[in-house]
Amino acid sequence: MTSTTTPVREPASSPAQTDTKPPTGGSSPSTDGSSPRRPGSGFPFRVGRRVLPLAVAAAAVITLGFLFPGAGSWPGALAVDLSGPLGRAGDWIIDHRDSHPLFLYFFGHVSNVVVVSVRAVYVVLLAAGWTGVTALAGLVAWRLAGVRLALTSMAAFAVCGLLGMWIPTMQTLALMVVAVAASVAVGGLLGLAAGLSPRTERVLRPVLDTMQILPAFAYLLPMVLVFGIGVPAAVLATVVYAAPPMARLTALGLRDADAGVMEAAASLGATGRQRLLTARLPLARRQILLGVNQAIMMGLSMAVIASVIGAGGLGDRVYQALASVDVGAALAAGIPIVLLAVVLDRTADAAGARLGTNPPRAAEQHFLRRVFAGWYGRLLCLLAVVAVAVGGRMLGTSQWPDSWNVSLADPVNRAVAWMTDHLYSGVPVVGGTADWAARFTGWLLDPLRSGLQASPWWLLLLLVGAIGVLVGTRRTALTAVLALAAIGVLGVWEPALDTLSQVLAAVAVTLVLGFAISVGAARSARAERLLRPVLDVCQTMPQFVYLIPVVALFGVGRAPAAAAAVVYALPAVVRITTQGLREVNPAAMESARSLGATGSQQLRQVQLPLARPALLLAVNQAVVLVLAVVIIGGLVGGGALGYDVVLGLAQGDLATGLVAGAAIVCLGLMLDRVTQPATKTKEA
Repeated sequence: MTSTTTPVREPASSPAQTDTKPPTGGSSPSTDGSSPRRPGSGFPFRVGRRVLPLAVAAAAVITLGFLFPGAGSWPGALAVDLSGPLGRAGDWIIDHRDSHPLFLYFFGHVSNVVVVSVRAVYVVLLAAGWTGVTALAGLVAWRLAGVRLALTSMAAFAVCGLLGMWIPTMQTLALMVVAVAASVAVGGLLGLAAGLSPRTERVLRPVLDTMQILPAFAYLLPMVLVFGIGVPAAVLATVVYAAPPMARLTALGLRDADAGVMEAAASLGATGRQRLLTARLPLARRQILLGVNQAIMMGLSMAVIASVIGAGGLGDRVYQALASVDVGAALAAGIPIVLLAVVLDRTADAAGARLGTNPPRAAEQHFLRRVFAGWYGRLLCLLAVVAVAVGGRMLGTSQWPDSWNVSLADPVNRAVAWMTDHLYSGVPVVGGTADWAARFTGWLLDPLRSGLQASPWWLLLLLVGAIGVLVGTRRTALTAVLALAAIGVLGVWEPALDTLSQVLAAVAVTLVLGFAISVGAARSARAERLLRPVLDVCQTMPQFVYLIPVVALFGVGRAPAAAAAVVYALPAVVRITTQGLREVNPAAMESARSLGATGSQQLRQVQLPLARPALLLAVNQAVVLVLAVVIIGGLVGGGALGYDVVLGLAQGDLATGLVAGAAIVCLGLMLDRVTQPATKTKEA
């Protein structure tokens, strides 16, 4: 798969963009004829000089936590209580939702349009039946990518039916069609404005940054207050979540249009509108379609999370399974979600690959390709789908037969029960999963939380500022310090530090595992091929699905939330790091081998220094993805800010939910700035 559900950012604002190829180095060691550097010098030494002060500072913070427990609270005089104004605002929205003109004549019409649109798509899908939908998916995939993807698409929809999830799959697909169409429209318009106007781009950049850092859960509460529980709130939350990558990539494509082509168009007397339609937009087609791909993947992820507020479909089945810790039911609903993501992702990717390529001559095409080519080919495809759907209805098989269903829940639950009985506790030597969770909590999470919460608040601000200056610029440091200080001003200092401790612990485990796996995958093509399908599945699985097996194995608490975050973030770290290590300049590697460097020396002195941009990107992505799952971990006992967001959503408490959401944004902004350094520039 070529895309992930991770946030997409343009290099101008932050290099955290998983689809951007990591830069590779072009220099080799000892190119001046000098002897190779001795082991332990060079990159490891420079990294040691940078990391040692941070390690000492971290040790000091943890030590202070043990020596002075409870001494690090944020001063109450510097906090602002927003519960009163936000509570009154929430009460006003609830009281006037059915009477105020803003709700009656604007939000009400928006809600009606969403409901009618989703219902219309759902009715069309049900009318087409499983035969028509499967035929449509196969024909579209065949026209774009060939027989293999066509068979994959048809098999994916067939599996959805076999698992007894046909109706929920159609509900999710209907919601996805409307949400993605709106996301593409809104994101495309914003990207068009940002791509054509630098001033608009500067105004939109912090807004898009905030929208991408804010976890998906935080979008739900305002939508529920305005639109109530149901499909409109779910669709509009999905649009807000999925539109930023479309806007960013559209703006990036428009700004990066070939200057020579644009100058040639201007020299021929083309107007601004003509240059946009005939030159700039065609040159940006690949980036725009990549934005559509990202909107699809993020929209599907959000559509599942939105089941909490009544979206229905597959996400509702997963949420119900989470409530009852039913791993089998969760897997039965999670597999169709993965298959739907794979089909949509690869179909969109195939459409992007076809852009800008010259089709083969008619004489070289297969007979069926020639028949279904051009506009009449599209018409034939549509007629073929209609014929299959009508035939299915005439035969009485338009709906998936219940007799064809295959039960997956019972065998999976039996396997989970066996693992729980035999692995939860009492395992000789290594101990059970419950013991691992207790040790992880007692040896890492608790000391880290205690150290952070007990450290003086000013010391933490100084530490964050020092890290910001060390890895970036003074502006980076100032942004990080202000973001952390804003958390204290909001009055959620201790819950935020609790969340931060979980994020730091999970990121540490993710990076250790991810870098170890990546080194092996970079050195072995076979290992990379074996890992690829596993990573594909892990990256398309919704966040909710990860919580259920870890709860079954580890119980509830902060350790299961951290474990789910590790599993969710690990694929992105492995992909980015492996790609960076593999794309190191071959001349540099050959030079090191010719000078007699061992495999370990090549890794430490050549690959790691030249792959540094990819490693930094992997760290940044690990932080962003871990934070997202740690927040959702509030559903399974993770506590801290995640619990506040869930509590605010459950009780309709705007003050609790929005304050926690704002603190999450500040925490994410701070972590993003100190883990993804900016280019060093001369500052005034």
